Amino acid sequence: MDRISALRNVEDALRAFEDGDADLAATERRVESVLRTFATEFETSERRAYRAVGDAAAGTVVVASSPAEARERVAALVADDVDAAALSVEPLD
Repeated sequence: MDRISALRNVEDALRAFEDGDADLAATERRVESVLRTFATEFETSERRAYRAVGDAAAGTVVVASSPAEARERVAALVADDVDAAALSVEPLD
């Protein structure tokens, strides 16, 4: 899913909420689904999505140009005292 499709799908979800055709919980699920689809399909020639695994940051997903950059981004997001070199990341598929 490209960015434009993702934005259209989020806009459709918001419109359904505004029109009373969906409640907040359903809208949240729909938007989360769009974001997850976008993230799992995100890959350019320079960047891709990575997920932290096996530690306190497990499940954190970032976009980076390399595993090393992904570890640094995860460390910056989760806590100041996390050593980026100690984190493990894997490409998000």
